[in-house]
Amino acid sequence: MLTRLKVSGFKNLVNVDVRFGPFTCVAGGNGVGKSNLFDAIQFLSALASDTLIDAARSVRSEVGRTSDVRNLFHRVGDRYDEEMSFEAEMIVPRKGIDDLGQQAKATITFLRYSVALTYRVDDHLPALGSLKLIREKLEHIKLRDAPKHLRFPHTARIWRQSVLQGKRTSPFISTEDQGDNRVIRLSQDGTGGRPKSILAANLPRTILSTVNATESPTALLARREMQSWRLLQLEPSSLREPDEFTTPPGLGSDGSHLAATLYDLARSHKYANHLSEEKAATRIYDQVAARLSELIEDVYAVSIDRDERRELLTLEVTGRDGTVHPARSLSDGTLRFLGLAVLDLDPKASGLICMEEPENGIHPERIPSILRLLQDIATDVNSPVGLDNPLRQMIVNTHSPAVVQEVLDDSLLVAELKEMVQDGRRFKGARFSWLPDTWREEAEPDIYPVAKGELLGYLKPTLSMDQLSKLKPKKPCRVIERPDLQQLLLFNDVE
Repeated sequence: MLTRLKVSGFKNLVNVDVRFGPFTCVAGGNGVGKSNLFDAIQFLSALASDTLIDAARSVRSEVGRTSDVRNLFHRVGDRYDEEMSFEAEMIVPRKGIDDLGQQAKATITFLRYSVALTYRVDDHLPALGSLKLIREKLEHIKLRDAPKHLRFPHTARIWRQSVLQGKRTSPFISTEDQGDNRVIRLSQDGTGGRPKSILAANLPRTILSTVNATESPTALLARREMQSWRLLQLEPSSLREPDEFTTPPGLGSDGSHLAATLYDLARSHKYANHLSEEKAATRIYDQVAARLSELIEDVYAVSIDRDERRELLTLEVTGRDGTVHPARSLSDGTLRFLGLAVLDLDPKASGLICMEEPENGIHPERIPSILRLLQDIATDVNSPVGLDNPLRQMIVNTHSPAVVQEVLDDSLLVAELKEMVQDGRRFKGARFSWLPDTWREEAEPDIYPVAKGELLGYLKPTLSMDQLSKLKPKKPCRVIERPDLQQLLLFNDVE
């Protein structure tokens, strides 16, 4: 779970500092930096798996994948920043498995990872250039300091104690200068063993991307956490596809394997709840059908058709009149909603999920339904983390007024372009502001709250003056219910 992200020198993100709760909605117009924030998260995730150059190539540019890694650096005119840096505070799982199948157990689960990169000319890649690792660090955050870092509302004795465990006194990864050389050290968990020292100058990848369960299980679990950060882009063509009997379950980032995942959930549910296979499957299918009925009233059942001859699994929706609709005949919005409903039920799906414009294909009147679903996918911070409450997080971005009005006010971040000055140069960079009187105000005192006038384009008057005078705000509330914004809307309407 990513709880805080600092980024500087990456695209239009300069001195950006953002805190995240279990569910966060980032709203803003085109070109202000919403997608760049997602790209920064995806780049960090790629650095935990791939080489520096491959991680850079995976990042989106205006014309697709990045063709020149220099384009990742912040630029003013023809001058590029010399360095881009990232710092992520995160909660990692307590246990995991490395690439060789070895078990790993973290000595502490609250960590801070930072990395800094610079551009260098690469004779082997003249058109692309390359990246050079100049700093890397992985350190623990003291558990007694957790209240200062986790500002979003949660139960300390129930949820927080279930995810924050262990202790540590020294960094797992650190960077030191030794004369003219810069060295990155990887320390073992515990007190024994000598640190491994590696010259940073020609490293093709981060040290974090190489760790295993033997030398540093905590670093391995930080790597696994970052690898789980993904951008969910549910493609109707992938959601419609049937799956073979041998398809491994798990919803793909494009929505592939929907049928195989739901079928596996229906079968495995019997073991977790000691039910017959038929009753377990019925319970899972009924839960998905109940969710879908929030979007479409004419839903009687959801099931998986098992074609023994072709060895294919196909998702089907049955209407109240008995008509069976296979996945290929369902609308794009229905398929996306189904994909999210199945994801919500899958205890194996954990980590950070980013999603752009979740309202696509959804009727405006059904926006509250998909927002409830997205918030339910995220971990419940009032219950301990476990199989029925995975450590899962949702970050969505949008420019839809219907979405902004319905989200809880303390989950909203507004992306804006603000004028800045750095090294005597003026430019416009991304800023992510919050509404006053929410938990973010105390957590981010150095960032100004959003000007309420910036929200006018997302809102419309919904209450009369008489209704407004009787409105008693509750915390948190939907953005459209805030009395201060209603007053602004009514005053603006009078003028």
